[in-house]
Amino acid sequence: MADSQSTFEHLAGSRADAEESRNGLRHTVSLTLSKVADSLIDPKLVLTWLVGALGAPSSVSGLLVPIREAGALLPQIFLAGRVERMRFRKWAWVAGAAGQGIFAALIAVFALTLEGLAAGIAICAALAGLAISRAACSVSFKDILGKTVEKTRRGAITGFAGSAASVAGLAFAGLLIAGVAQNKGFLIAAIALAACLWVAAALTFRGLEEDASDTQEDQSAIDLTPLREDSTLRRFIVVRSLLLPTALAPPYIVMLASQSGQEALSALGFMLLASSAASFVASYAWGRLADQSSRRVLRLSALLGAAAMMLAVTLSWLGVAGQVWAMPVSLFVLMIAYQGVRQGRSTYLVDMAPEDQRSTYAALANTVIGLGLLLVGVLGGLAAIAGPVTSLCVFAAICAAAVLMAQALPEVEDTDQRD
Repeated sequence: MADSQSTFEHLAGSRADAEESRNGLRHTVSLTLSKVADSLIDPKLVLTWLVGALGAPSSVSGLLVPIREAGALLPQIFLAGRVERMRFRKWAWVAGAAGQGIFAALIAVFALTLEGLAAGIAICAALAGLAISRAACSVSFKDILGKTVEKTRRGAITGFAGSAASVAGLAFAGLLIAGVAQNKGFLIAAIALAACLWVAAALTFRGLEEDASDTQEDQSAIDLTPLREDSTLRRFIVVRSLLLPTALAPPYIVMLASQSGQEALSALGFMLLASSAASFVASYAWGRLADQSSRRVLRLSALLGAAAMMLAVTLSWLGVAGQVWAMPVSLFVLMIAYQGVRQGRSTYLVDMAPEDQRSTYAALANTVIGLGLLLVGVLGGLAAIAGPVTSLCVFAAICAAAVLMAQALPEVEDTDQRD
């Protein structure tokens, strides 16, 4: 017990009691396993390549990322009420992690047994189930974290998990760049491993020591009251929507690399390498900074994201986008910004929301963001008609607006001031 307490105190940089330390380490292990699984089944790279290798049409491949991203966000508004009626909310996360493991296993089975359009449709269906399971984890995690770990130590947990998981991502990226992943069996094995990791995360999280929550049996499953009454929540949602380009821009940077002569799969491998390296370098640091001021993290991340996109555009204008270092450097900077957005938005929401309404706040924010994701994605797609440079310029302008909007957010760390 003493070892777990000292380990967590070293991780968090502050003193914690024995129970909080045990819970903090369980959070860290479970979240790390889940993040490693995410990197192994990334729809932007792994599933897209696998579906193509199985002979599915490109139109099916184009559905993978929207299914995963929007599918993980939009259902949360319907899940929030159910989660808040649970006395022990850790079981929502456990079920979500186990569900992701089951659907990942189904993807591996479909890849082994089906081909062509049938394989593509079956994998998309399983991915939809995985995304909904992910929604259950997302809508419950912030509430559980808020109940079991004190305010100034939460960012350290999520930041460390991101950095630790990125080590696996770096190794996987190295294999992709080396060409090992061009073997279909390798990718199927990686997806099967992801399934096992999610099951292990569920088994670890079930040991969390959570106090029973007060429940409201007559609570509506869809509660829009916070969205109407809390101006800080509305402003936070606007800022988070304006930060979506940090997640949507990477494929357009890859397009620049491809147009400049770099082989597509190799460019995608370098994208994964850049993402994993950025996560390893930045996640923990962003997490610690978010514990001091998550508003500052959001503002700095928006500024860095805009700079990364304009760096890619500038390198393209200079005619050096085809150089082996050019687009990976841009992606690395962008992924550092993206990690800051992830840490800042998560910490800000947990610290901002009332203790008994964290699930509702998370669900409202994520559902609106799911709709915003579709809107910004369409905007980027329309701009792409004129080329990826145009899309990146539009995205950079949106991030610049996020810098200004984030400045208007109130501080939520070490203060009870709310507008």
